[in-house]
Amino acid sequence: MSLTMNTLRRIAEWRYEKKPLSRGYNMRTLAIDLGAISGGKPGLALAGKPRAASNAGFSEKPVSAEMKKKFVGGKGFGLRLLWDGTKPSTKWDDPENEIVIAMGPVCGNTNYPGSGKSLVVSLSPMTGVPIDSNVGGYFGPFLKFSGFDALELTGKSERDLIVFLNGDAGTVEIFESPEGLESDTHILADKLTHAFAASEAETDLASVSVVSAGRGAEHTVLGLLNFSLYDRRRGGCRV
Repeated sequence: MSLTMNTLRRIAEWRYEKKPLSRGYNMRTLAIDLGAISGGKPGLALAGKPRAASNAGFSEKPVSAEMKKKFVGGKGFGLRLLWDGTKPSTKWDDPENEIVIAMGPVCGNTNYPGSGKSLVVSLSPMTGVPIDSNVGGYFGPFLKFSGFDALELTGKSERDLIVFLNGDAGTVEIFESPEGLESDTHILADKLTHAFAASEAETDLASVSVVSAGRGAEHTVLGLLNFSLYDRRRGGCRV
């Protein structure tokens, strides 16, 4: 199926003020409650609150000096945000469980090997305790340069959604995923890269990174998120 931004139904939009990085930190994180936005089950922070009071499920959270000092790096930030966003009784499949994608202060700095890495933190369905996964791709640096040190996804949507963070425009948009959209990670990453790139120029295609769960997520309770990058030499997306 042909996929462009114009063919997608946008259900929410949020704008934010862009600020320059300071010593590797933006000093803020982005939280998105997909349950509150889509009319599903909201996460812990918005549970029981009126929809109108939630600012459509988007919020910025400041990074304190204490958090920066004690929880250095993507794993530390992810664990701290997961701790704050859940409660002792939270289960892996509860709406308040979070998927946190976080990066350290050297993320995106090409003076350091492996600086494209980011960490995904959540509650594991196998153990019930936090689990973290080290990932590559370009999403971590792009999120950092878009103005945030971490992304928290919480809540449970009743339908598939696409979250589009546009760091150039300072906007976050939520779209309904169209019926029949391919869930295979490699195909989906390619389709979304071309759909959301500003143009078909290589520089624009290389400015998009896609995070998806893949077809396996439809049949299992534990899987991996796949992070993409556009490979200019090969002329296509890699996961």
